[in-house]
Amino acid sequence: THLAMASGSGDRNSTLKRCLAVLRDARNDSEQFAALLLVTKAVRAGELDAKTRRQIFDAIGFTFPNRLLTSGQPPAGCPEHTFRALGLTLLACFCTDPELAGHSQILNKIPTFNDILVSPCNPDSTPMIDDVYQCLSAVMATTRGPRELVTKGTVSALCQAYVNCSYGSDRALTLLLGLLAIAEAKCWQRDAPRLLAVLSKLSDDFLKAEDMTKFELCEVLPHFIPLSPPLTQDSQGCECLHRLYKGLANILGSKLSQSQRDPALKLAACLVQACGSEWIPAGSAGSKFLALLVNLACVEVRLTLEEPDPLEVEGKKELVTACYVLIEMGIQECLREEKPLLEEVQKMQLMRIMEEAFGAVIFYLRQVKQEELQDPFIFASVRILGAWMAEETSSLKQEICELLPFLVHYAKKLFKEGSPAVSLSQPELVSTEGSGLPQDALRFLLPGFCHLTAEDRPRDILVSEGAPALLCEYFFHQWEVLTSKPGSLTPLTSTEMSLHTACGIFLNLVVTAPDLIRRDKTFSSLMDMLLKSLPLLLPQKDHLVLAANIATLGLMMARILASSAVLQGTQSAKEFFRAAICFLSQAHTAQADPGSDGLAAAVSPAYASAWADVRELWFLGMQALASCVPLFPWLPPAVLQARWLEGLSELLTRVAPVSVDFELIAAFQGVLVELARASKPCRDVILSHHGREWANLYGMAALEQCLSEQ
Repeated sequence: THLAMASGSGDRNSTLKRCLAVLRDARNDSEQFAALLLVTKAVRAGELDAKTRRQIFDAIGFTFPNRLLTSGQPPAGCPEHTFRALGLTLLACFCTDPELAGHSQILNKIPTFNDILVSPCNPDSTPMIDDVYQCLSAVMATTRGPRELVTKGTVSALCQAYVNCSYGSDRALTLLLGLLAIAEAKCWQRDAPRLLAVLSKLSDDFLKAEDMTKFELCEVLPHFIPLSPPLTQDSQGCECLHRLYKGLANILGSKLSQSQRDPALKLAACLVQACGSEWIPAGSAGSKFLALLVNLACVEVRLTLEEPDPLEVEGKKELVTACYVLIEMGIQECLREEKPLLEEVQKMQLMRIMEEAFGAVIFYLRQVKQEELQDPFIFASVRILGAWMAEETSSLKQEICELLPFLVHYAKKLFKEGSPAVSLSQPELVSTEGSGLPQDALRFLLPGFCHLTAEDRPRDILVSEGAPALLCEYFFHQWEVLTSKPGSLTPLTSTEMSLHTACGIFLNLVVTAPDLIRRDKTFSSLMDMLLKSLPLLLPQKDHLVLAANIATLGLMMARILASSAVLQGTQSAKEFFRAAICFLSQAHTAQADPGSDGLAAAVSPAYASAWADVRELWFLGMQALASCVPLFPWLPPAVLQARWLEGLSELLTRVAPVSVDFELIAAFQGVLVELARASKPCRDVILSHHGREWANLYGMAALEQCLSEQ
């Protein structure tokens, strides 16, 4: 039979058909085993086409390979794992059919495949391991396969095979790369220690390599650097990071070709994306390395974007996106005051270098055509420019003003249409979770817009390009995202930060462009939304800063829009002002003064942790409330109903006057004077609670005079 198989193809095919018949009709195991040996020899020789492989499956199905995998003692004179090896060869043959590779009978063999990978290997078992890798590769290519491999422990087995340098370990690494590309979070959730061991070996090899292997590992390593859990929280992870730092310092400190430097920059960007700058040690060497990284990134951005060749830019988009991550780290480190990695001279040098790079980014964006707006690289470029605009408000002012129409148009297009563009390995140092948009360009532009709306020329450009209407729509959308979870608001996310910043922009417009607020109907809709939002928001814990923003913005807009229909004593208006009074009235309390036996005025415990962010808004809100009192006749009764006057009188009577600073006294007096002037009942309550005495005690001259008038 063997001789027949070795002869012409016609004889070989007819012999194979006879063997398949024997497999179906064998009277005993010996006959079946002899036929099977011939079939598996043909399978291993790779001589079978898809039709013949299917015929083999139709002849024996999964039953016979299953028996072989569980059979015990092999025939006399055969190696120990003969039956198992034959079974695996048949399964590897079946797996070449994608339909069979995803069959439950293959998927339930995954634990068996894993066991073989982690078992001690001898020369006789190498074909068996080859078959296992063929099966696993086929399974991974199916729809259900990756999930089944992860849940059934294949990641752990592959990690062990690679770390132990077992036979076929290069194939183990290839499979790991594939699984991490599909299900990185799940892999790290289930098998973090094993994956960390692989990273440890890779980083060790990376540091020690002195040939092209070092640069090849630059392309492999990013796949093993998780965003979560952070490597910095684990001693083994920290050791890996230190080896990677030293290896990168060796590479980037040498004279390199572009093909060698580019993967190193991408690896550095991947580390920044995962760990910020924590992987770079403090001290002279670390600061020089960080400055070098940012410098190289800026040079690459300028070379690519200053005189853009469309073909060259297309091929370098992934690299330049990685450089953007390094530059964003540079911005953050230049602004860092606590335990800075950079010296002041280095910061100044880097700011100049980064300014030149951002000049190139602006130049590139000004060339962008309408049909290119869905390109993820445009998004990455707008995003990094937003990071610069958020922090550096004085440089490139002219160039940024000229680019504003494009930025507004781009942000509007992405917001209105939603962007189908998938991120170009878009590294994000800030999580996008909760933003609610596939490509939320406005989120990254808001901080810069907040600075720009405080200045005349850029504000005029933003207004003329329709930015206020866009920002209001965006604000409504983000509020819906924040409140979409039934029963409570979601935790602090980029969504809430966007709402904070949008409020800052609107406050700038209220102060600098009140006529715009009066004439643009968009702001009437915004006012209506603020009235309804604050009562819902204020009772929620952990959202005090957003509540402060909405309360203050609403009060300041109410002064300008006092005649609008939504503020004419409507239920929503009354509920808003009740909530605003609640926010303002509960910010201060009397607490024991450590320096004496008496009491001192202090920020309420519920406000203390957020007071740095809330303080300025609270004082602005007090001024706005005072301005609203004469405009809304139903407002003084709301203050009386809240019993704020009694509470404030009690506070000022009990605490030591020296504990109440002048700014706080002025804020209280502003509101009290307007209430006393506008409402006799309010004036009477103040007087009945010793108002004249404590007005005199705290130097509230305007209040004293008001209370003395008939």
